[in-house]
Amino acid sequence: MLHKFKKIDYSIVFILLILMVISILSIYSTTFGRPKWEAFPKRAVIFYIIGFIVFFGMSMINYKVIIKNYLYIYAVGMILLILVMFIGQEYYGAQGWLSIFGLSLQPAELFKLCLIVFLSALLARKKNRPLFFGRDVIPISLCVLPPLLLVLLQNDLGNALSYVVILVGLLWIGNIKFTHALIGFVIAVAALIGGTQAYIHYHDEIVKFLKDIGRSHWADRFDPWLVPDQTSRDVLWQTYNAKLAIGSGGISGKGYMEGTTIQSNRVPLAYADSIFVQIGEEFGFVGASVLLLLYFILIHRLVLIALECKDRAGPYLIVGIIAMLLYQIFVNIGPFIGLMPLTGITLPFISFGGTSLVLNMLSMGLVMSIKVHTEENEDILGSSEQPSITELVLKLFRRKSTQQEQ
Repeated sequence: MLHKFKKIDYSIVFILLILMVISILSIYSTTFGRPKWEAFPKRAVIFYIIGFIVFFGMSMINYKVIIKNYLYIYAVGMILLILVMFIGQEYYGAQGWLSIFGLSLQPAELFKLCLIVFLSALLARKKNRPLFFGRDVIPISLCVLPPLLLVLLQNDLGNALSYVVILVGLLWIGNIKFTHALIGFVIAVAALIGGTQAYIHYHDEIVKFLKDIGRSHWADRFDPWLVPDQTSRDVLWQTYNAKLAIGSGGISGKGYMEGTTIQSNRVPLAYADSIFVQIGEEFGFVGASVLLLLYFILIHRLVLIALECKDRAGPYLIVGIIAMLLYQIFVNIGPFIGLMPLTGITLPFISFGGTSLVLNMLSMGLVMSIKVHTEENEDILGSSEQPSITELVLKLFRRKSTQQEQ
């Protein structure tokens, strides 16, 4: 056991400790003097203690055991996503939380890691052979469709899109053909441009349609980004004040707990989704740059571990985690500097949120497990055959049916 602890990348542990300090200080600043949230800093400390226990515990477990049980992990994640549809609690317009022993659990967040494990196991079985569009790309994409639809039904657009980003990242490293990747990129860009233009020109019709299907809050997120001139002051409130706060922070910021916009509570959810605004206003461009630099160093360390990994599944897992983190960072910060609409995604390791933090710490623990156990060359993913993803999926369901009959 001791020799495993020696193999841990303690530069990552140090970065996580710095992010913990930033997180707790930021949460304290955004909740100070507000009785409703005064317990959040203490709860954040507890979440981080649990997170580090999970981190070191996961580091000691051979990640190949996790990969070997990828089907069960995917199944458990799907069960939780289905369960939350019936007994889930609703917060901020999204029915996506389960209450377990007084604690709130967000299955859509946890499923990110379940999906990374599942897709990594499927792609690793291909042994770096080129992915065929009909036999591989389509079937593996269809595996992402059920959880994507379930999370969309929960009104959680941000987490639903994260599944697509994870899929794209893993397909890219999974040796998808360049022509297929290029076609997909062109289609995505065309869809983005066409979609935004259609939203602008047919705004009233689209807003009416969203109201009819109970998704009117999606329009409230897109309007400040695409049609600010047609948006009400109430809808613009969060993004307008957020940009004002970040801009007023200047180079070095107004000082800790001296941010006028944050301290006057003019930015909703400043302790969670909007916590970057507090950093921008109170610590300025320097503070925001330091935070982004910490993220860069963390991701750089993850890339190095992936390059050193001797196993087939390890790099896929790490790339999936990197895709998840990059998506969360960009989607959280982007709306406050005018790059994209609000989606309600937390800032990794900084925002208040138990499920999100524990998931990210668990992900870091999985990376550490890859580093610690990478020299163990056992292959637990099957024989030397090169099956297609279609054959793998069908084989899994046939095996499951046989077990149920027995």
